[in-house]
Amino acid sequence: MPKLPIFRLRSAEPPTRPDLQYYGLTLAFSDLKLGVDNLRYDVFLSPRITADLSFHLARYICRFGEVESLFEMDVPSAPAQNKFIRAAEAAPKLRKPDPADLKTLLVSIHLAILNRAKSEGNPSIDVLGRLAVLKFIRTELQAQFVRILEQCRAKTKALEGVRQMKMMQTQELVSSFQIRKKIILRRAGQEMFRLLREIEKDTLARTRRSLLGELPAVCYRLFLNPLILTEDGRDDYLCAEHYYMFGNFDKDPDRFPSLRQFALNFLRELGYGESIDDEHLEQALNVPENADTLVGTGSGEDSTPEDRQRKDRLDIWTRMLLREGVLLNVVASYEAVPLLAEYAPKVNPQQLKNALIFREEAARVEKIVGESRLHPDRLFAAIGRVASCRGSERSRFAARLLRDLICYHRDLRGLEALSVGFDSINLVSDDKVRKLSTLNSMLYEFLPPEDQKPAEDRVVHHVILKADVRDSSRLTRSLMEKGMNAASYFSLNFYDPVNKLLAKYGATKVFLEGDAIIVALLEREGETMLSVGRTCVLAWEVVSLLHEYNQLLERSGLPQMEVGLGIAYQDSAPLYLMDGEHRIMISDAINESDRLSSCNKRVRKKLAPDVGVFQVYSVQIGGGGNNGTSPNDGANAEAGIEEMRLNYNVGGICLSEAAFHKLQQEISLSPWEANPREPGFAGPWVDEQHEFFVGTVPIANGVFRKIAIRKSRIAQVDVRDLSILQWTGRYYYEVCANPAVYAALSSEKSASAPR
Repeated sequence: MPKLPIFRLRSAEPPTRPDLQYYGLTLAFSDLKLGVDNLRYDVFLSPRITADLSFHLARYICRFGEVESLFEMDVPSAPAQNKFIRAAEAAPKLRKPDPADLKTLLVSIHLAILNRAKSEGNPSIDVLGRLAVLKFIRTELQAQFVRILEQCRAKTKALEGVRQMKMMQTQELVSSFQIRKKIILRRAGQEMFRLLREIEKDTLARTRRSLLGELPAVCYRLFLNPLILTEDGRDDYLCAEHYYMFGNFDKDPDRFPSLRQFALNFLRELGYGESIDDEHLEQALNVPENADTLVGTGSGEDSTPEDRQRKDRLDIWTRMLLREGVLLNVVASYEAVPLLAEYAPKVNPQQLKNALIFREEAARVEKIVGESRLHPDRLFAAIGRVASCRGSERSRFAARLLRDLICYHRDLRGLEALSVGFDSINLVSDDKVRKLSTLNSMLYEFLPPEDQKPAEDRVVHHVILKADVRDSSRLTRSLMEKGMNAASYFSLNFYDPVNKLLAKYGATKVFLEGDAIIVALLEREGETMLSVGRTCVLAWEVVSLLHEYNQLLERSGLPQMEVGLGIAYQDSAPLYLMDGEHRIMISDAINESDRLSSCNKRVRKKLAPDVGVFQVYSVQIGGGGNNGTSPNDGANAEAGIEEMRLNYNVGGICLSEAAFHKLQQEISLSPWEANPREPGFAGPWVDEQHEFFVGTVPIANGVFRKIAIRKSRIAQVDVRDLSILQWTGRYYYEVCANPAVYAALSSEKSASAPR
């Protein structure tokens, strides 16, 4: 008995409307000064960087235009008055492209922009600088194409009457170069876009978060737009690769304006246009996630009520495309994309798409394919798939179209917003305009450190790091009792390893104190102001390195070494006195770092059993003041309080209050609510407020280090047994060096991440 078909009654109620997201794509600047024309912002980019960028762009154009051989060809000698020969001889000999060099250039100029934005505390400067770089690249791509075309014509002209056959071949090459202008510029632009996207992912995004904190992602998403280096966003190959290959002719039903209108009609049919105007409704087409929310992927799943509702809405969208006579073109467009690699550019992409729909066009394309000695098998197979496309396959194509259409709509509107930004920038190249703009404090100048004036090499701040060995006298006696050399022990396991780290962070050794080493990081005008952050990471590396050496010492039967580190900041340059030819640094920060790195023996004995994961503590003995704070009677009282402070610092890094506040200016420090139930996070000496701050320090291009800072109140203790009487209103700061702290931080972030 044959099986009877199963019929399902569809609900008469219209599908429910999920909430959509609406984004308007605009660029807005704040607190920027207009330039000398009172209309645009004056921007000056490093001449060295722009010259090198021009060179790399020229290489890309020659490479994709396949005219590199012309620049390697020698032209015949001729009288000097021949201007074409002179131009041909002047054409540059182009080396093979080296993307690493170009990537370094792009990172260098973008970091200079970020540093300027950080120094002035204005993220709009970062956006302005990035727009300026993009405007330069877009303009220079066109300019370099014109220059190279002129040089190619000059090469051809120089061959007249001398090498007739070679001249004809060269003319064909130059003609092809000119005809393929759009393709060449697209490929060169896509190479630049790929590098810009790489440096954003590898370096810029993390550096920006570190220096400026979390900024709105919508603005920076504009710079990841594949259309950003195109003239108008209309390119068949680019659309085929990233979006949908829209129709180009007026008769095509799948032109972008038509499909955009269909999408708006679809939203209105679902009831979204009832309470909002058309301009607001269009903003829903700037959010690709809306496509997934509305129709899903067309996979046919209906296991949940949400899946069934998406399927119902997809049916409405598919029927609309059928009613408008566009669905067949949609299927053909997607089927044509895999064929482009084999048949284009012999066959125009639009012609290839139409060949999958119309028999007459298919015959013409088949003839072209045959004349080009290409195999037509894949073409015939695609024609068959388009003709037989039905049911669920059509739904999948319809769902894919809606998402690709919204992605393109978002990026096209983003390109329009960027174009407005480009028009607001004046790339200054004239020296007179530059001087006038500089004199009036209107110029936004972006120069990497190596391009800045030597006169700016003036120290303005400095940081001191002291690493002090614990119980060095006892350690020395222990070594001598075993007949070992204490000097070589300290040199090989302490001084030499630390010295190797200094160059990495731009630190200089101030002097040694037998059992301690003191280093300084100097901050100069025009440099990235990250001295405290880098010192914190340097201290962290010192602790980690000594931990590794201690493991080796333990296996060798040698005594292990413990240190305490203190970091102090001074908002001025250090002073020096001369001892013959030797300079001796004088700085209050040296004295402060000495106190921060110290460890009281009595406090250490008291704390040792309950130290937990933290390695720095500070207590105050004696009384006085409200809430245990010091009497406010000037510098003498403050000095007295410092004398009453007792520190614990074993394998820890203690940060001065001034250094902590400077670190807050250098990088974005976010509060972290640590779980006090984590092992080692609680104890009798741990402040129950549990204040932590987390930030990321840029070390070098693409290298970052996360640091965690613990802020704790200083406890007032009984002088007799060091028991805590109360918490004072003063604070100390620890740069957490224990891996358990960072493990807890990572586990909490993983637990809170969306699944």
